[in-house]
Amino acid sequence: MISIGIESSADKLGIGIITNKGDILANVKKTYKPPHGSGIHPREAAEFHSMNIADAIGKALKEAKISSEMIDLVSFTKGPGLGPCLRVGAVAARTLSLAINKPLIAVNHPIAHVEIGRYVGNLEDPVVLYVSGGNTQIIAYSEGRYRVFGETLDIPVGNCLDVFGRNAGLSDSKHPMGRVVELEALKGKKYISIPYVIKGMDVSFSGILTHVSKLLQNGSHTIQDLSFSLQETVFAMLVEVTERALAHTKKNEVMVTGGVASNNRLKEMLECMASSHDARFKGLNADLAIDNGVMIAWLGILMFQSGIRTKIEDTLVDQHFRPEDVEVVWRESA
Repeated sequence: MISIGIESSADKLGIGIITNKGDILANVKKTYKPPHGSGIHPREAAEFHSMNIADAIGKALKEAKISSEMIDLVSFTKGPGLGPCLRVGAVAARTLSLAINKPLIAVNHPIAHVEIGRYVGNLEDPVVLYVSGGNTQIIAYSEGRYRVFGETLDIPVGNCLDVFGRNAGLSDSKHPMGRVVELEALKGKKYISIPYVIKGMDVSFSGILTHVSKLLQNGSHTIQDLSFSLQETVFAMLVEVTERALAHTKKNEVMVTGGVASNNRLKEMLECMASSHDARFKGLNADLAIDNGVMIAWLGILMFQSGIRTKIEDTLVDQHFRPEDVEVVWRESA
């Protein structure tokens, strides 16, 4: 079976093709880049996706060395995400499914991150820290569903780092803002005390961002020291709640995924924590950790093979689609 996956939940447009044996045939990505100094505008990102999706699908088919008629399954991101962006992917998936007369599967974006990580990381049942510009959640499988054991109460950690970087005037055409902040943090020499906000199992970053932005404005600290201090603080928060979930669930694997998962300092801290609990840690390579079409295609296969079917009338997108909303029948024996 060959599945094509369409991912369009935010700034990244991803088209992935994978077989039911796990052979990745194509992984094409195109990224909307907002004007310098501004964040993602959903309508403009959706326009970018609309203009590029046909070309991206064509490139994926060429990379996979197959024709559209050889596709057995069309999978797409139902949510969560930015409504206008999600709708572009959904319309394209419906159109392709009808054109080639092949089944369609609507998938949950965070669960897709988890499942591709389980596959490529050779993991059985990990506690997952999912961190990106649009999401921050601690997810683990329990009683037939993926449960969110903790999450951000306001902005995602990736957004916190991005806005800080823009406020600091950082830019680098070769790297995403999170990586630019990471490089600045490596030059930091002094830790500056800033708020550390955990509420139960949840985290909050908006107040931290406001506080650090004010420190930027008064010029009393270097950008490098502020970058270092911000990273150390927010990552320590994330590691703490992930450790609590690990202790609560008594699992023995930890995985990090999402755009922020490429940060080496975060992976170092998580690996140290996991090791202290005799747990195995896995950080994914960037090409599969960030939003991509392969993870959507792979989850589509798992769902389809377990008997799940999506009717055309059930393919409306859901900006607030929660992992808990999905019955994980492909893992019923776990």
